[in-house]
Amino acid sequence: ILLCLDYLSVWGCVRVCLSIYSCCVTPSHARSLFAPSCPEMFFLSLVSGAGGWSPQVTDRQPWLQLDLRDRMEVTAVATQGRFGSSDWVSGYLLLFSDTGLAWKQYRQEDGVGRFVGNVNADGVVHHKLSHSIRSRFLRFVPLDWNPSGWVGLRVEVYGCAYKSYVADFDGRSSLLYRFNQKSMSTVKDVISLRFKSRQAEGVLLHGEGQRGDYITLELHRGRLALYLNLDDTRLRFSSGRVAVTLGSLLDDQHWHSVLIERFNKQVNLTVDTHTQHFRTKGEGDSLEVDYELSFGGIPLPGKPGTFLRKNFHGCIENLYYNGINIIDLAKRRKPQIYSGNVTFSCSQPQLVSTTFLSSSSSFLSLPATPSASGGFTVRFQFRTWNPDGLLLSTQLSLEPQRLELQISNSRLRLTHHTSAQQKEEVSTGEGQTNSHRVNDGLWHTVSLGSRSLQVTMTLDSEPSSTIELADHMDAGDNLYFGGCPSLSPADPGCENPMLAFQGCMRLISINSQPMDLNLVQQGRLGKYKELQFDTCGIHDRCLPNFCEHGGQCSQSWNTFYCDCSGTGYAGATCHNSIYEASCEAYRLTGSSSGYFSIDPDGSGPLGATQVFCNMTEDKVWTVVTHNSTDPVRVQGSTLQKPYVMKFNYSASPEQLMALVAGSEQCQQEVVYSCRKSRLFNTWGDPLSWWVDQGGERRTYWGGFLPGVQQCSCSLEENCMDMNYFCNCDANTDSWANDTGVLSYKEHLPVSEIVIGDTNRTGSEALYRIGPLRCYGDKSVWNAASFYQESSYLHFPTLQAELSADISFYFKTSVPSGVFLEDLGLKDFIRVELSSPSVVTFSFDVGNGGVVLAVKSHVPLNDRQWHYVRAERNVKEASLQVDQLPLRFLEAPSDGHLRLRLNSQLFVGGTAARQRGFMGCIRTLNINGMTFNLEERAKMTPGVSAGCPGHCSGSSSLCHNRGRCIEKNSGYVCDCSQSAYGGPSCKEEVSVSFDRESSVTYTFQEPFSVMQNRSSQASRVYRESTRARENMAFSFMTTQSPAMLLTVSTFSQQYIAVILALNGSLQIWYRLHVYRKPDVFSPSPSSLADGRLHRIRIHRQGKDVYLQVSNGYMYKRNLFSCGITFFPVRDYTALTEVMQAGSKGFIGCLSSVQFNHVAPLKAALLNRGSSLVSVRGHLVESNCGVLADSTTSHPLSDQAAKANKDKEQQGNDTRHDSAVIGGVVTAVVFITLCVVVVMTRFLYQHRQAQRDASIKEKEFLIHMLGWIVLLQERECKNNPANWNIC
Repeated sequence: ILLCLDYLSVWGCVRVCLSIYSCCVTPSHARSLFAPSCPEMFFLSLVSGAGGWSPQVTDRQPWLQLDLRDRMEVTAVATQGRFGSSDWVSGYLLLFSDTGLAWKQYRQEDGVGRFVGNVNADGVVHHKLSHSIRSRFLRFVPLDWNPSGWVGLRVEVYGCAYKSYVADFDGRSSLLYRFNQKSMSTVKDVISLRFKSRQAEGVLLHGEGQRGDYITLELHRGRLALYLNLDDTRLRFSSGRVAVTLGSLLDDQHWHSVLIERFNKQVNLTVDTHTQHFRTKGEGDSLEVDYELSFGGIPLPGKPGTFLRKNFHGCIENLYYNGINIIDLAKRRKPQIYSGNVTFSCSQPQLVSTTFLSSSSSFLSLPATPSASGGFTVRFQFRTWNPDGLLLSTQLSLEPQRLELQISNSRLRLTHHTSAQQKEEVSTGEGQTNSHRVNDGLWHTVSLGSRSLQVTMTLDSEPSSTIELADHMDAGDNLYFGGCPSLSPADPGCENPMLAFQGCMRLISINSQPMDLNLVQQGRLGKYKELQFDTCGIHDRCLPNFCEHGGQCSQSWNTFYCDCSGTGYAGATCHNSIYEASCEAYRLTGSSSGYFSIDPDGSGPLGATQVFCNMTEDKVWTVVTHNSTDPVRVQGSTLQKPYVMKFNYSASPEQLMALVAGSEQCQQEVVYSCRKSRLFNTWGDPLSWWVDQGGERRTYWGGFLPGVQQCSCSLEENCMDMNYFCNCDANTDSWANDTGVLSYKEHLPVSEIVIGDTNRTGSEALYRIGPLRCYGDKSVWNAASFYQESSYLHFPTLQAELSADISFYFKTSVPSGVFLEDLGLKDFIRVELSSPSVVTFSFDVGNGGVVLAVKSHVPLNDRQWHYVRAERNVKEASLQVDQLPLRFLEAPSDGHLRLRLNSQLFVGGTAARQRGFMGCIRTLNINGMTFNLEERAKMTPGVSAGCPGHCSGSSSLCHNRGRCIEKNSGYVCDCSQSAYGGPSCKEEVSVSFDRESSVTYTFQEPFSVMQNRSSQASRVYRESTRARENMAFSFMTTQSPAMLLTVSTFSQQYIAVILALNGSLQIWYRLHVYRKPDVFSPSPSSLADGRLHRIRIHRQGKDVYLQVSNGYMYKRNLFSCGITFFPVRDYTALTEVMQAGSKGFIGCLSSVQFNHVAPLKAALLNRGSSLVSVRGHLVESNCGVLADSTTSHPLSDQAAKANKDKEQQGNDTRHDSAVIGGVVTAVVFITLCVVVVMTRFLYQHRQAQRDASIKEKEFLIHMLGWIVLLQERECKNNPANWNIC
């Protein structure tokens, strides 16, 4: 190596120049040593020189390897094509190794492994490494090259010399650092080290004290776990120790860095590039360790309070404890260090792995060497994330018998095919509840052998599984690992039963003979396809966890998935809240008063909270209660010992702050009565006060302005004694009242009240703090009008590296314009109207530009409001325009992830002042934050606050999903997507049904959110998290059982809403055709009481939310086998469904809505439509209006009753258990049947009583899809009776 020390490079502290004189170049094969242009020598020149490396065209998977002669710290690399040729590399992988045997792929900050190379032979492309490589060997693996030439490469490496203090631990050794005193007590600790391990378990560091303190750092299942306790004796002797874990796949025989920083209870744990911050348990701030710290293991396993774990097996380097170099002390044999069986050079293991890259075409074929004792044995290790894949297949000597070893449903399964139709199988973990999965990313050892008349399979340390044989069995000529080649006469008897194996293998031995995979790579042994030798390419895609809001991450080899169940969020990364942001937003969707979960910051970090939405007035009030709403009497308090009450609201302080900030107005009633109890003394000093949301003391009382120590009677000039500003300050023996309403919203809500003058004889106070009440949503109509193409609004740079959701409304008359844009050096994000009917969403995160476009069948520049929502995350991008089909585009699995922007965010235009938007934009929300367009527009030329037009204010001209349409002389309400009618979409659409009547609505196109576009497991999993429905309807009946509503598909999926025999509501969900349905009931009480009941059902992925009338919002997870609302027995419920279908429905239904379809309304208004089928006689009714007029209640009654119901029902749900479980898949709903009376639907005339049981069976076959074959047969044989077929 030639070190060029004459300057400091921008790429590192020293430039390392590689030339022929260093003798450190290893080409991929010996026949590649000579470049075609220089046949007598291989010449790797400086980047600025001549020559270059080029392998022979016949070389398979060529690579160029550099030996730096010693471990160096590499900070940058540069490449160039071969001099004077058309040969260059346009993309490559960079691998590194300490030994030149076991290699690891270098990944950049986003986990991207591919490096961009050259575009010609002369240009130089530099790459500064985001984190340096400390290694001796480097390997450049070309991926792409000039299609008109060949592979050509010159390289240059930049870096520094690297000094290391190394200790080797053999699994039985340890280092002890003994203190100079009996114990060491520290309030600050810094511990750093680097390690590489051959095992997934092992203690790296341990220390403990007699008072209960301890610190332990250990490897567990390939992850690093830190146990830390400060002065908490309860945790010392309990089994509930909690570890902070970080890292993954740390047993890969490569170096990993660890840094522990502690100050008092605050701790930072860093593993490689990932850091976790946490606060330790315990009462103290110092860590007290007695006598010694041990490294590499616990020397006395029987010592009380220690963890009985394996000792560390591997190497540790540069181990520092609070600035002390432990390994250096050990090497110099200092007396405070005891080194037991520790050596000071790192032994080099020979565990070389091979990666199977493709789940469809990878395989490794090895010859089955004869066994002297007969039979055969195969042994190897593997690791993977995939739940399915073929590990081993061989044709047996007794044809056509063959043996297959595969991963199936995360377990190992051995199959002996005795003929084309017959087989025997055994699986690992059969009958064991604690059998672990084998797709956990860890190394697993499997042994397979035949002896006598048995084939035995052993996995790790689990008990063996055995298949009995009829004859002695030997393996065929070849063993196929990981998959099978394409069928050919030369390779009979091997076929992939499902997927090929995608993962890593090592230590393959056949009949006790280790297989040398270097010979395979050189073409001298066996055959292979789609393999990567000398490295295990496994990558943990859940580190870091890109699932937001507490979503659970799982993964396969190529991608990761987020389980958003129970989080209140949905989407590929659990980014989007499933709740509306305000009560105002719920009203616009057609909801009525009741309890709702609102998420004030949308996709932001706060989460949802439950509030009461009062929609009985023109204003929609949001009501948030607290823990003390009843009147409270106070006596015996003084200014020195005052009475203090702190209020705990049903929302967190952060949620309350967001709610108040987003509301137009908030208020809170303070009822305060007093007798000989003053609010202020004679000198005006406060004797009582309240505390606002920010913790500030406030001395003004209801009805008066902030900063003035007065009460509402002073403002109204009606105080009982005009010498005082408050009635209570008159200090009379009779009761006085200073009740008022606090309405300065920046100070609300009241968080605490302090009363200090009730200690005199006859002195007392009575107070009640009402709930926080807010109305209006400031974001809904926050708008700006753009009049000039060159004008724009600018905001700070968009913070959206990993995820961004952008939503807004626009209306315009121009054909095109940019809605918003933000730029980086290379990255960008942009949403624009590219033509009168097309909205495009484009961005670039480093993988090349991406464009999504949604085209409308009608022009979008029609001066009407249109909705746009664009989202981009690390998994996918999407674009929604109005109710048009949602456009999705998946992100590349190994591409760049972070969107790096550095310019201002331009709204309504671009930085170049070209292609600006002219028109109105309102309700701009990005990542849960609403942008105040009006405020910024007031100070920007060419832009004005607000938007002209009748449909541009908050007056709510159209209700219940109705859309306001601008007209020249006014407006009209488009109620086509509303279940209501009338000029303002407020009139109930109600229909009376008899036993003969029903309505069927057939969807013309499937809903985009319900599409099931692939049967592959990963795609189904993803689609199931997107699937959603919104159902709402009102009904009134005295009949039970009764069928209210069903939704079904021909793939045997359905939803059914019925009244059971006892009148209770039951919801049936069957979204997986191979499982029984989920059935739940919110309450055992009867709803067949002749009163109007409003039902709202919302499903988002696995979570179902149900609200009955204005009551509590119930929640159910369809995938769980845990909680339901009330248990429903399978047989009983099945009988009740059959009875409900056969009895039909007699009563009134009103305002039926399913997603964006109003089928009941369509049946009345579009009787000739092919989408609507009406059976029997329908009578339009006004039952919804009449019921509303007779069942109204004041807000206080509703809230109190709902609170009581909520408490009672909440207690009930804790004791329920589910009988039926299921798995959600994304479904395509084809038919929506309202009040389906199946017996009358299938047959036009009444049947005799003897046919009742037959009709019940036919109802289940058709609507609930119990038996697929029977349904298909009935549809074929009786098409006249099965019109829905």
